[in-house]
Order: sequence, then structure tokens, then C-alpha cells
Amino acid sequence: MTSSGTASGPVRVRVCAVLLHDGLVCLIRRQRPAGAQLSFPGGVVEDEDGEDPIDALHRELREELGLDLAALPAPPVLRFVQDQETERPGETTPFRRRHLVYVAHLPDHLVAAVAAAEQDAPDEAPVVWLPVADAASLHLYPGVGAVLAQAVRPDTAAGGPVLLPAMTGASYQWR
Repeated sequence: MTSSGTASGPVRVRVCAVLLHDGLVCLIRRQRPAGAQLSFPGGVVEDEDGEDPIDALHRELREELGLDLAALPAPPVLRFVQDQETERPGETTPFRRRHLVYVAHLPDHLVAAVAAAEQDAPDEAPVVWLPVADAASLHLYPGVGAVLAQAVRPDTAAGGPVLLPAMTGASYQWR
């Protein structure tokens, strides 16, 4: 997928991973003024370099978590796509993203290799593993909590990614 432009600016593509192990999901926990925000590890595809989304996912997880996705027994699967157009606190232009949400099941030895804190951010936000059922009800970025339980079921991978309802100011609030 590529970015497209509109009057309010380009839509950047963000890749992220729902990393699963024994009923737990890996999240990056940031404390914001309005409360905790839990993000799926990932980042923006480097459009100017012509980066492929799966290559971006490999790069981002290596940078953030020290995780080498090439060591997985099966490659990550694109499960969800979610568009976002929200307003960030203190900004006047809409914040726009297209989130590509991949799912990967990690074996024990790779879980042990995941960093305890985000490695490429100055705040060194903690990396946490939470039960999927608990995480689904929390403030997640992107806002895929309602379908998070689907990520653990391998039978839902067939048929390609699911387009989720967009994140808007009515459905998602920045913290």
C-alpha cells in the first residue's frame, strides 16, 4: 500500500504487530497526561525509501524490541487494516494513518529475547505482556480492542485482512 494525499495531507502507513504467546499480548505502555496508552509495537513505513510494509515491520520490531522476525517459525500475517483521522492535542491539522496490523505467535525462546523497554525511544517505555482478554478492554493504539480476541484464533486468518471501522475523534481519544 502506498500513501495517498488529500487536502489535509498524506496518509502515512503504520505497521504494527500483535505479538502473542500463551494467551498474552505484547504492548508498549506509555504514561500520558490523560492516562496510560498501550501501543502495539511498530512504526511508520518509510515511503521515501520505497520500503515494503513487511520490511518496515521487521525493521521496527528489531529497533523497538530487539526482535528478529526472521527467526519466527511462521511469518507474521496481516489481519486487520484500520484508518485513522483524529486530532492530536495541541495540533490543528488532522492526524491521519492507515494501520496495517500483523499477528505473530512467538515461541518461548523469542519471548525471552524481547526487550523489557522500548529500545529506540527516549522515554524507554516499558514493554508489558498482558492477557489478551484484559488488553482488549484497555486504551489500545491502534484501536483494535474489539477484535483482539480474533487475533489469537488461527482460523480467522483465511480470506485476507479485515477492514475495521475507522478511528475518528468520536471513537478514539488521544491520551
